[in-house]
Amino acid sequence: MRSFDTESPPLIRTLYAGFIALLAALLVGSLVPAAYAAAAPDRASSRVPAAAEPTWPGNTPNRTGGTDYFIDATHGHDNAAGTSPKTAWRTLAKANATTFEPGDRILLKAGEQWQDEQLWPKGSGSAGRPITISAYGDPRAGRPYIATNGKVPSPFNADGTKNPATVGLTGAIVLRNQQYWDINNVELSNDDDFATNITKGTPAAPYVRDGIMVSINADLLKPGADSIMDHFRISDIYVHNIDGPSHWQKIHYGAVDFQVFGSKSYKDYGTGGYFFKDVRIEDNTFENVELHAVQFAFNWFAADGADAGQYDENGKWHEGWEQLWVRTRDLYSRDVYIGHNYSESIGQGAIQLANTKNMTVEYNEVNGYLERYDAVSCALYLWAGADSVMQYNEVYGGPNNEFDGTPWDLEYTNFNVTYQYNYSHDNAAGWMAYMGNSSNSTARYNLSVNDNGVLVKNMLSTNYSPTYFTNNTFVYDGADLDYVHDETFLSRVYFLNNIFYNTSETTPTPWYRRTGALRQAVFSNNDYYEASGTHSTQEPADPKGLRADPRFVGDPADYVTGAGVDHIRKAAAHFALRKDSPLIDAGRYNPHLGTKDFLGTHIYYGKAPDIGIAERRIGRQVTNPVDTDPIEEEADNRVDLALGKPVTASSTHPGANGTLTADKLTDGDLTTRWAAADDATYPITLDIDFGTDTTFDQVYLDEYTDSGTNPRVQSFALQRWDPGTGQWVTFASYDDGIGHDRTVTGFGNVTTSRLRVALTRQIAAEQYTPTLTEVAVYHADD
Repeated sequence: MRSFDTESPPLIRTLYAGFIALLAALLVGSLVPAAYAAAAPDRASSRVPAAAEPTWPGNTPNRTGGTDYFIDATHGHDNAAGTSPKTAWRTLAKANATTFEPGDRILLKAGEQWQDEQLWPKGSGSAGRPITISAYGDPRAGRPYIATNGKVPSPFNADGTKNPATVGLTGAIVLRNQQYWDINNVELSNDDDFATNITKGTPAAPYVRDGIMVSINADLLKPGADSIMDHFRISDIYVHNIDGPSHWQKIHYGAVDFQVFGSKSYKDYGTGGYFFKDVRIEDNTFENVELHAVQFAFNWFAADGADAGQYDENGKWHEGWEQLWVRTRDLYSRDVYIGHNYSESIGQGAIQLANTKNMTVEYNEVNGYLERYDAVSCALYLWAGADSVMQYNEVYGGPNNEFDGTPWDLEYTNFNVTYQYNYSHDNAAGWMAYMGNSSNSTARYNLSVNDNGVLVKNMLSTNYSPTYFTNNTFVYDGADLDYVHDETFLSRVYFLNNIFYNTSETTPTPWYRRTGALRQAVFSNNDYYEASGTHSTQEPADPKGLRADPRFVGDPADYVTGAGVDHIRKAAAHFALRKDSPLIDAGRYNPHLGTKDFLGTHIYYGKAPDIGIAERRIGRQVTNPVDTDPIEEEADNRVDLALGKPVTASSTHPGANGTLTADKLTDGDLTTRWAAADDATYPITLDIDFGTDTTFDQVYLDEYTDSGTNPRVQSFALQRWDPGTGQWVTFASYDDGIGHDRTVTGFGNVTTSRLRVALTRQIAAEQYTPTLTEVAVYHADD
């Protein structure tokens, strides 16, 4: 359980506040109708006003120049003026029928409840004059409480398609095609019997329920209307008991949702719009929520099928659900801050983000996720986003999930996304899911303790550029750990300055389950500590690495929990290095280290950076470090004799805007590819012209296997050109396939001016013709 302190998000500030909260809850509870009394949750924590505020915001003057409207569920009257506490309205329906002006405030009386009601006020604010939903009344009373109890319309038609008239109207509070709104100091729920789990919903009667639903419905925007919704502030709210089915409905819901809807293909809408801008979601509490605590900016413009996919500039195919089109059409939401939120007992992924750039997600605490859901997800992650950072977040209590299930996720189609200074512990599925199709992904200075599943899980697609895992500290039980990596790294990954600390006294670290899994991974200056003293035969080669006890400041078995994210550095400091640690100055500089460690210390002091999450201030500060020994230059210093050489293919696929050509096989880029035409006949030949006699003894071949694409070649032959006879001569042949990342050796030295790779037979179970990303040629002496 979480411990509370004066700096924690608003749950229980002091014992006195807790007493007042409980008293208010009991008083209000006596007014709850019998039909709801049994189902009401323990809402003592909701009874406390926002931290450090002497009163509710509605008790202070309106400083935005608008009109204040008051709503009192007990003593109000809908035929009253509504402009003072004494002339307050009674129902939310009165507010729903009103179009508010910039600067207006909708003020709900503290301690009151609105059962079976939904709040959907109309109108938009303006720059500097948002419309506000907040509380007024007795400073000792709890937040005003909207309990919608599932009384919301279905967002689906009878055939299961989305209904443009009702999609996005599933919240206790709803805003649709509206902007400039502030929402604070309210309590929300949307289920009348959370104890009875909603297991499924049919297309005719699906269940979708939200706390706050903010949406852009592209189908309902009038010509010329603003399609960019600006300025939202959601703070100091308490959302609980948001139920829903435990299976995927192709629509997201939860405590706070920002979504973009449209019933047609994204290609039918304009570019440069249909997104949110300037959003802050902070200091909120979410408990017992389906599907998410916070879900941001998924764009479901009929974009989840293969026909909604597209080829990128390299001829790489992206399924629609990978949402590459968000980048190519600039549909990113932007300038978003999500911070200081507490989430507990979340049905699926707690904070699931997408389609956003310039986003900061920090100081969020997740206590339990994927608790009531039958599919995969992760606790906190960004998908199809850009230029964003996730930092100082804490996640624990995750499930033992075969697929994702990890606290963090380097998801599909991310560009320039960084995870740093995060703390995860006691998550049974592992530490980080890792999908691919991304560029410049970095995970640095993160602390992982007892995430005993898979540390870096999956990799289903190649990347546009390498990924860097730097200065992370992993503390795990090797007897309980599945693997460090469970699949195969499909493109370059760098691990440097990390600590792999195995507490097991019986079992060395299991590094992988697939032969060749780490061929694309480069390890440098890491520390590999085995409490048993026995190192795994799978341990990767790391000539500059150590096998030493890091000598942490604290006992790894007594790691910090319950301090809260506002004290997250307390947990990190436990794993700082002592002054006599052999890991000091034993690391390696790289620009991807950034400028500060987990504790805020400059990188770096002394002869080199330290290994792990914390830099000791020992030695002279290197103020402007320069990478004089790039790790990238030693990843593979062999000379590719085929690089840039002309290639001729007997068959080429005409699709992907003509990008699937044979020259991609020798361009040195694993993100590009060649493909044979659908009607290609075997043998399919790929001829490389060296231009002069060339000697080699290794041939590297790689089939394209992104996005779940299976290998397709069953048998192949390597042939050299004999100018004397004018014939191709076979010097090696194989019938066990190519697959991903295969290096063929054992045929001795071959000298020729031309090399042919002849694909002679397809795997019987495969429907499609072969597609390869690379053919490289090496000579060991070079």
